[in-house]
Amino acid sequence: MQNIMSLKTICLLLVFMTSLSFAQEKMHLEEIAPEVEGKQGLKEEIKEYINHHLLDSHDFGLYSYENDEGENVHIGFPLPVILWDNGLQVFSSSKLHHGESVAEVNGNYYKLYHGKIYKTDAEGTINHDEHHHATNFKPLDFSITKNVFTIFLVGLLLFFMFGSMAKSYKKAALPKGMGRLLEPIVLYIRDDIAIPNIGKKHYKRYMSFLLTVFFFIWIINLLGLTPLGVNVTNNIAVTLALALLTYLITTFTANKNYWGHIFWMPGVPWPMKIILAPIELLGTFIKPFSLLIRLYANITAGHIVLMSIIGLMFIFKNWLGSSLSFGLAFVLSLLELLVAALQAYIFTMLSALYFGSAVEEHHHDDH
Repeated sequence: MQNIMSLKTICLLLVFMTSLSFAQEKMHLEEIAPEVEGKQGLKEEIKEYINHHLLDSHDFGLYSYENDEGENVHIGFPLPVILWDNGLQVFSSSKLHHGESVAEVNGNYYKLYHGKIYKTDAEGTINHDEHHHATNFKPLDFSITKNVFTIFLVGLLLFFMFGSMAKSYKKAALPKGMGRLLEPIVLYIRDDIAIPNIGKKHYKRYMSFLLTVFFFIWIINLLGLTPLGVNVTNNIAVTLALALLTYLITTFTANKNYWGHIFWMPGVPWPMKIILAPIELLGTFIKPFSLLIRLYANITAGHIVLMSIIGLMFIFKNWLGSSLSFGLAFVLSLLELLVAALQAYIFTMLSALYFGSAVEEHHHDDH
């Protein structure tokens, strides 16, 4: 009963935070709408805002507004910028001032331009080629960006959650506090994902990864629906890293039967084996590639569609069109709560399926 009450409370909190995020995006678009004349200009401004919203940033910005003097005021906090340019260059992102000023560090000058840091002169000159691409030298960037900071934060949260759960089991057979909420989810991943796909003999080897990747993706996706404006899984580098982990674990834990079915399939004529072996080997790369594309595309598409629908309210400028756009955007924002969990489930399920194929044996005594 207490688990049900906890789930209800969390669901209500998520709906509230989603509503706040929806309202925040609407307020941002309301700020830019009066400044643009004509529908075409407004469409371009909305498109630019959506592209900016999806990008990573070198500071943790919550929101911004224009004060009485006409200056843009950004609310948030800076993050460390770490560059490699003839040595390590470390400074605060506040020196860049959201790309509005030039940062001087050890006699070098750096400017933030379209989310990337370039080396410039004291005036911050950005040179362009015929395709309007910046040609300035771009140092290696190892900065703690907004996405990296969020990943660290979620990692610490996972340590706290599962550490608290482990301690509660030491004191009693039934978990308390956070453990009461986590236990049904952990049991579901074990009994309905890991064991059916991997088997009772081998599933324990992979449980730590499956639990970590499920809760990591789920929490990260939920944070993307809050007013924090965090969009980690719509960064293809993050989804690539997650898929790469699945690929490496599958490859280095696979048994001889797995490789035998790839390079020399039993029961197949040897000429066909030569033809099918490269195709099967290519399939080992395509599987994790589908993982990274599915997660990246679904999360990115959800954000783009949601903000585009909100933007339609300012393009229609009538009670019917705006009301329909508002209702559709609100319903879609609630649907994103389901998508956040669904994408975590699909990634975990397919990873377990790949692990199961890697350790599958001829005699299934473990099932």
